[in-house]
Amino acid sequence: MEPKQSILTRTWVVASLACVCCILWGSAIPTIKTGYRLLQVDSADTASQIVFAGVRFTLAGLLVLLFTSLKEKKAMLPDRQTLTCAVPVCLAQTFVQYFFFYIGVAHTSGVKGGIITGLGNFIAILFSCLLFRKEKMTVPKLIGCILGFAGVVIINLMGNSMDMGFTLTGEGFVLISQLSYGMSTVLISIYSKKISSVVLSGTQFTMGGILLFVTGILMDGHLEHITFASSLLILYLALVSAVAYTLWSVLLTYNPVSKVAIFGFVNPLCSVMLSALVLGEVRQAFNLGSLIALVLVCVGIYVVNCKKAK
Repeated sequence: MEPKQSILTRTWVVASLACVCCILWGSAIPTIKTGYRLLQVDSADTASQIVFAGVRFTLAGLLVLLFTSLKEKKAMLPDRQTLTCAVPVCLAQTFVQYFFFYIGVAHTSGVKGGIITGLGNFIAILFSCLLFRKEKMTVPKLIGCILGFAGVVIINLMGNSMDMGFTLTGEGFVLISQLSYGMSTVLISIYSKKISSVVLSGTQFTMGGILLFVTGILMDGHLEHITFASSLLILYLALVSAVAYTLWSVLLTYNPVSKVAIFGFVNPLCSVMLSALVLGEVRQAFNLGSLIALVLVCVGIYVVNCKKAK
């Protein structure tokens, strides 16, 4: 059946499934911070945070490969070409990104982490236009990038601490993780033209997860307080990556990128709202600085993608 004849091309279906992805991704930060509490991982215990990340992404990668194998009704195992492409992607998207992300999340609020995470969209655009020259930098793209970075500046300038609300191991590490995410996005766009993007994702998640786990163990990390609740939480985080990425990839198979990406502005919105509800960060989520920053990030993402859709 042709893609245009599929129900997955209908706008309401695209909007619904894309928003489900954004809700799942937006729940990651408050869930990770809840996981630290359940697993009794201290904010200073970097090694155990990395072990936590490793377990999550190894499981996520295996789930992605399982999902696509069930969908294709055959074992979708990576071949030599997929493994070759997966190495640089796993280093950028999983290992480097989440090495810094998990440490950063432990040292900042869920609200600020969620808003900074929204910058990944703009960084990917800058890398694609300026570094890899895969597309042309346009006025809407430039405006969107400026709005996004302005949002991050505002939320930190209006912080309550003496350092203007910005620390290297907190907001700084989350920002570094988004630089790595931007790089991985461009790499995936290049490699997905040669191999299955879903198999690539499952492979790089698994490889990156194992690398994170081993690194954390070598740093003397451990997860001793494993309970039924914390096990369910780890499984949920793995499903966040596996389910959301699989849904997103399916939508991109049947629709133009711009038609799907335009709904990406929901991601930082969900992250901030869920942080307020789950972590009790209501004052941070609904103060003037956070709301202005959130609006700027969301409008920036919308401006970039809206122009592409037209």
